[in-house]
Amino acid sequence: MKSTDCKILGINFFNGLFVDSLKLANEGGLVVAPSGPGLASDLLRCADYEKSLLEADLVLPDSGLMCLFQKLFSGQKVKRISGLKFLKNYLNKFVQDESSFWIMPNQSQDKKNRSWLLENHGFEINDEDSYCAPIYNESGPIEDPLLLSRIIQMKPKTIFIQLGGGVQERLGLFLKGYLKYNPTILCTGAALAFLSGEQVCIPKWADQLYLGWLLRCLFNPKLYLPRYVKAFRLIFMLFKYGAKNPNS
Repeated sequence: MKSTDCKILGINFFNGLFVDSLKLANEGGLVVAPSGPGLASDLLRCADYEKSLLEADLVLPDSGLMCLFQKLFSGQKVKRISGLKFLKNYLNKFVQDESSFWIMPNQSQDKKNRSWLLENHGFEINDEDSYCAPIYNESGPIEDPLLLSRIIQMKPKTIFIQLGGGVQERLGLFLKGYLKYNPTILCTGAALAFLSGEQVCIPKWADQLYLGWLLRCLFNPKLYLPRYVKAFRLIFMLFKYGAKNPNS
């Protein structure tokens, strides 16, 4: 556990300066930003999801609900770092001069995300630097030998995993375990889709006020309302376990 970390639910969350989180990520390793719904459900039901958070090199406190709870009830100030904010700043600071590899959820997002990156950051992602992921299993370990072989061949400095929470972390753990070098593996979920317009746009003010979840619910209530209702289970978990791992 680093001096800048704080332990919540058995996980060492980064709690230092934002600029330092960017520097640490660029040094290599698995970077995850677990959401409130992910912590509330996947942490309890999926051992491999839990393992991915415990073995990550940098865990960002993305959940506004968790950060607010810590401030109000534990007296511990945890400054939220959203996956969206982190990705935007990481792209601005590092990616232009580095090799990168992008894992996308489908052809539609692949096309739109790559177009946005070209228009807004001036770099073109070639077909060999992008991979549309298959539908992975909902729980248990994830293995993708085809993806692994492509990354071994390309050896990118940064691997961007743009998949849903609960999946991206387990895929990142798989890559971390099998790659013989130390790339940065960023699991920032749908952050790029928010920027490209493939999902609802989340303005800076909404992200800062922890209201991204509300805009997502308004954009697609059938999909997101049940997910975020379940996230309130996280409050019970934080009251009951605090810094302790609920699975131990």
